[in-house]
Amino acid sequence: MPTLRLEGSFVALITPFDAGGRPDFGAFRALLELQREHGTSAVLIMGSTGEVSMLSQAEREEIVVRTAAMKTNDMPLFYGSTGNNTRSTIENVRFVQANGADGAILAAPSYVCGSEADIEAYFLEVAEAVELPLGIYNNPPRVKTDLGADALLRLFRHPNVVVHKESTARVGQVAQVLRARPDVAVMCCDSPNLGLVVPTMSLGGDGTANMTGNIAPAELAAISRPWTEPDVSVSFREGYLELLPLLHFTYSAINPVALKSLMRAVGLPAGELRRPLRPLEGEALRNGLRVVRELELDRKYGWSSPALRAA
Repeated sequence: MPTLRLEGSFVALITPFDAGGRPDFGAFRALLELQREHGTSAVLIMGSTGEVSMLSQAEREEIVVRTAAMKTNDMPLFYGSTGNNTRSTIENVRFVQANGADGAILAAPSYVCGSEADIEAYFLEVAEAVELPLGIYNNPPRVKTDLGADALLRLFRHPNVVVHKESTARVGQVAQVLRARPDVAVMCCDSPNLGLVVPTMSLGGDGTANMTGNIAPAELAAISRPWTEPDVSVSFREGYLELLPLLHFTYSAINPVALKSLMRAVGLPAGELRRPLRPLEGEALRNGLRVVRELELDRKYGWSSPALRAA
């Protein structure tokens, strides 16, 4: 299997829906092109930002087939492939591989709240059963199970594991992992509440696996550059502090409520949230629109929606 090494901004894309509530593939194409134009290194389709848990299996498979046909050689497409058990996860990974995916991202199955040992074994069993670049997403806020540094480093020895996204709030764990210099790309969630972006990048991380890049792709690409030269740390500090109000807004409601509401309000082809999620309205949404205007993202990306003008 060819080696796939990621760095920079790895954006977890929303799933756009049309007026009938179905996946909108014209919108998918437009959103992928926006990412490609503004420096995104790789895209995750059907992560938690993509409302994957509310998609039917038929929808998931159609999204894989149709979006994989849109990919280009300069921006790998990964697919969220977590099932509700080990067997269904393996089947999902084999399906995305057969239909042209560049890789798959795995989290622990939701709701089961497996022990650390059970979930480590789950990741390893999937990795042994497939031949595709895989990413491990340690996301205890969503799935409860939390893998420690020792378990992660054991998993990183598997040749199919190429990327890790960390969403704990333990800076110490990030340091332990990076000190071991694993042969995987180490990335972190962009949530300002977890506070992992600054320590991850300063300690030698490879980038961010983020959702805010949906609406600010160039800006997230800029702060996701590895610190290979001293001046990168200075530009990072300036960019991160400037973006902080936007990061706080996109994480002001459960992912992707605030983000998708804001994208729709500025005129991006996002569509509605899938129920039971409901969009932000009123002052909560206007707060996000004001941040967009303060950062001049509307000018940069050419947005001029009625909601922006009224904010």
